[in-house]
Amino acid sequence: MPSASNSPSLPQSAISSPDNIQAHENIWHQRISGEDKQRRNDHRSPFQRDRARILHSAAFRRLQAKTQVLGIGMNDFYRTRLTHSLEVSQIGTGIAAQLRRKYPNLKYLLNSMSLIESLCLAHDIGHPPFGHGGEVALHYMMRDHGGFEGNGQTFRILTRLEPYTPSTGMNLTRRTLLGILKYPAPYSQLRINTHPAPVINHRQLKPSDWPPVKGVFDDDKPILDWVLSSLTENDRRLFLSSEQSQHHPNYPHLKTKFKSLDCSIMELADDIAYAVHDLEDAIVMGIVNPHQWQEDVVASLQHIQDSWLKNEIHSIGAKLFSNQHHLRKDAIGTLVNAFVTAINIQIKPEFDEHLLKYHAELELDFATTLTVLKQFVFKYVIRKPEIQMLEYKGQQIVMELFEAFASDPQRLLPLNTGERWVKSEQENNNPMRVMADYISGMTDEFAARLHQQLFGSKNAGILELNREL
Repeated sequence: MPSASNSPSLPQSAISSPDNIQAHENIWHQRISGEDKQRRNDHRSPFQRDRARILHSAAFRRLQAKTQVLGIGMNDFYRTRLTHSLEVSQIGTGIAAQLRRKYPNLKYLLNSMSLIESLCLAHDIGHPPFGHGGEVALHYMMRDHGGFEGNGQTFRILTRLEPYTPSTGMNLTRRTLLGILKYPAPYSQLRINTHPAPVINHRQLKPSDWPPVKGVFDDDKPILDWVLSSLTENDRRLFLSSEQSQHHPNYPHLKTKFKSLDCSIMELADDIAYAVHDLEDAIVMGIVNPHQWQEDVVASLQHIQDSWLKNEIHSIGAKLFSNQHHLRKDAIGTLVNAFVTAINIQIKPEFDEHLLKYHAELELDFATTLTVLKQFVFKYVIRKPEIQMLEYKGQQIVMELFEAFASDPQRLLPLNTGERWVKSEQENNNPMRVMADYISGMTDEFAARLHQQLFGSKNAGILELNREL
């Protein structure tokens, strides 16, 4: 197993005195709307309350019927966005527990499992139906209205849309909102206008021509400003800074450069779950085979230096592709544990705020291995023609629904959504964002059924609607 003995030593915290720690917590426990809930014997921490709000939200429940990688209904084994989020949460708390043991002087920053659970459970709630196809479709339809992107929608749901409060969403703590910000800058700062001309027909839309801008919607910039308002001017400027992506040279827009400590833990947990557990789905369903594993994974990792990892990659394939389920589960557990225990904390000395100064990172050989596994899943699962056909179909459904609702919103939108549309239009407050909110909140099945009612064969659509009425 990877050893923690070579973990970098960190200086003793400058805010480790009890008074300073309390002052630091007070800042990051704040909520955008004050609360005065007098509940009997409620001794939960602020982050336990955040976790409960996320867990009981409608947006979280909808994840059970949203695509992870394999389409809903393809198989009764695969993962949905809900089961994926639960696995990310389990891995995330495992990472946090390991880091607490490695870095006891940073316990004041790693003192809440509920916080990490909250971030991991919530990280996907803004993703629309039909996976990446639905995301690109909504971004295309919103191209002149501030764009669309799943992480930006997650922030919007947490801070505006989920009806726990009248206007501030779940009213979560400042630290939870900082942790959910994978791309902490507004859309207008990151967008580079390199899109081709709009397509003549929706069926011609290529996702590679319309990648979403990864950031917070300009409509939600006031809440982003509030989350970052406790930072020094230097920290705020750095945290909002952006650059051309080095890892994705074909991505046309700018990308933010930094994440908080909590977000770095959540993102590692997400990447591990995606690479390892989606690989497990693909193996069980016969989508990948041992020859592909040997050729694309083992051969690509010949140069790594970590002796344990190098030996394990050579031998683990036999277990992964074994017909004995317990051997495959053992291999999956071994991979997850290897990644979780190979994470260290690095220092970014340019920051003053400790939540930005410290950052969780994988050791180099393990980071390389994780990247190879993600590429393997992308090549043989995501790019599989049958999967792409489902994604393409979902893409068409989302664009056609958007076009229909935009043609006559007050006629076709549900009552509450229609009222939001009218209010937004009267206030000149980007009413098309209301449309994106409505469609992105749909499950795959609901969107498909609604599309059938609007565009299916004449009698079938009317009969289905009559049954519902």
